[in-house]
Amino acid sequence: MNTSEAIRARRSIRKYKKGTVIPKEHIHQMLEAAMMAPSACNTRPWEFVVVETEEIREQIMKSHPYTQMLKTASLAIVVCGRPDLQESVCAGFWPQDCGAAIQNLLLQAKELGYGTCWCGCYPVMERVKELQEILSVTSQPLAVIAVGEADEEPAARGFYDEARVKFL
Repeated sequence: MNTSEAIRARRSIRKYKKGTVIPKEHIHQMLEAAMMAPSACNTRPWEFVVVETEEIREQIMKSHPYTQMLKTASLAIVVCGRPDLQESVCAGFWPQDCGAAIQNLLLQAKELGYGTCWCGCYPVMERVKELQEILSVTSQPLAVIAVGEADEEPAARGFYDEARVKFL
């Protein structure tokens, strides 16, 4: 699968085949792709929490109402921002940088044959604080990414809209 195919084939998956085990080398590939994303001043203001246990996934589902797909997903990858790693001219760009990392992760997962769903946390600070407690982190949980073998094939929802483009 090339990049263009992955971009156009990626979907938000909310139903997964329960019991699929994702090999560690695939998890590593997804995380490596995420960490290859660009970041302001190359600060790489992120960290990742891979949640494989059902118990912690259940805690996440209780604190974040839009993560119910974790019931059948193989795992969750929580992408956390590290604003403390960005100073002066680079300060404040960590949400964009983490967003780029997330997109890389989603596309790598698609190429490996997995479905994903991006569930935002930040800037809803109540969710951020609850996830910090659940995951025992001080970084800012930006998103929960469900990962697993898709058990649905939703239609594409994205499309090119020329009305939103201005050429100068």
